[in-house]
Amino acid sequence: MKKSFSGFLLFFLSCSLAAQQTLVPLYDGPAPGSEKWTQKEVEYTQWGGKMVRNVVHPTLTVFLPEESKATGAAVVIAPGGGFCWLSWDTEGILVADWLRAHGIAAFVLKYRLADMGQTEEAFQRNSQEFMQQIIRIANSDDPEEELQKHEEVANVIALAQEDGRQAIRHVRSNASKYDIDPERIGLMGFSAGGILTLGVALHHDAESRPDFIAPIYGFALGDLVVPADAAPLFYACAADDGLIARQAAKLFSAWQSAGKGLEFHVYSKGGHGFSMRQRGLPVDHWIEQFEEWLNTEGFLK
Repeated sequence: MKKSFSGFLLFFLSCSLAAQQTLVPLYDGPAPGSEKWTQKEVEYTQWGGKMVRNVVHPTLTVFLPEESKATGAAVVIAPGGGFCWLSWDTEGILVADWLRAHGIAAFVLKYRLADMGQTEEAFQRNSQEFMQQIIRIANSDDPEEELQKHEEVANVIALAQEDGRQAIRHVRSNASKYDIDPERIGLMGFSAGGILTLGVALHHDAESRPDFIAPIYGFALGDLVVPADAAPLFYACAADDGLIARQAAKLFSAWQSAGKGLEFHVYSKGGHGFSMRQRGLPVDHWIEQFEEWLNTEGFLK
């Protein structure tokens, strides 16, 4: 009964929020680098929430706060899913609505994904193979070298990260339209979305540089060389998340050694993919602590 009610609640929230959303294409015309992709986007329900796979046409779903609550800050949100799918509700829509309710403009990024096929059988087979490659790269002693051995993975991640940069460019160039401060635009990602977030933080131009980042249970794939203009970082993960424990330590060390702003939360329990789910654990409050950090850092004026 609890599982059914949870699924109904997520469905109800998604429907009730639809009127508050504005959909914006990320590019004029086909996205550069994937013009010849022919896969068809698929929406489905799993684990009590909406999922999306086979994304070809990147978009931003816009959540703007009420004028009386607006802080001028903005966050682009990249849901996770191993670059095979997007956990659209739990790592996208529900996060955006929480931020919007607290005066922060939110933009849910639907970024390009690997082709997982049209049938459920193909999806199960392809996603398992793709995820195994990502895990192999993450656990390698030389992730950059290992990444180059997997051309499809490297290409999809590169395109997804470019979508992240383009999202920041769009929000910044339309700051007056969205009534936000162009110097208070952040990027938050979950799992694979965290990989995207760190890719943008490590490689960007002036227009696509995020002012702050929050890779939630994410990690860097490839070389972890922190640039001189790296944004301050907020991080949250669980100690019992076997997927990223090793990589999280590397990230902490790299940002700290570079002397960049850093807030790191490692909760004892939560596993991988805790997102906005409420479990009666301290990890449930990571987003409140994120807001407190934004305020302490001066991003909520």
